[in-house]
Amino acid sequence: MIRLSFLLLLLPLWSPPNAAHAQTTRLNRCSDAQGQSVYTDRPCDSVGARSRLPPPAPASTGNIGQRDTLGARCPRRLSELVEALRSGIASNDVNRLSSLYLWGAVSDAGAQRILGQLESLARRPLVDVVPVYPSQGPASSQEEGQSPAAQEADPEPPAVRHPIGLRLEQTLPGSVARASTVLGLRRQYGCFWITL
Repeated sequence: MIRLSFLLLLLPLWSPPNAAHAQTTRLNRCSDAQGQSVYTDRPCDSVGARSRLPPPAPASTGNIGQRDTLGARCPRRLSELVEALRSGIASNDVNRLSSLYLWGAVSDAGAQRILGQLESLARRPLVDVVPVYPSQGPASSQEEGQSPAAQEADPEPPAVRHPIGLRLEQTLPGSVARASTVLGLRRQYGCFWITL
């Protein structure tokens, strides 16, 4: 009886050797020389592969990807937006262009239409990105009651003009025909966004 009770006490402590080994085994994801994934319980070097850890984050260079702590990327300056547009079109990346679009209050059907337009923009070779400024009304040559000499003596300082859009100058795929698309500019959430 004593022997049986002693065995019952030892039973919870006993586990099969494979189960104990499985609990401590760690799988490593490695890349072989051809770039294929290899999973092993040994170090990657021992199977002639290298570890597939994510690449280390580059040192801070002030680019738009490292400015936001939540991982969101948005261009804070107009020059960053233009550069993002150029790189998205150069790499035919419609996803990059769609990340620059201000999607607030867009319906599903509208989103499909906009994505189609962005996809066609991504396929066309880019020639230039040109800022679009608001048009100024025609200036009157003489204001009522003032002589031309009085107007020249008291000129108004020119108003600072900010672009309201960007015009993409592109060529159609496989031809030299030009195509222009004007994108609207919006500043929201501290970033510049495009609209169609």
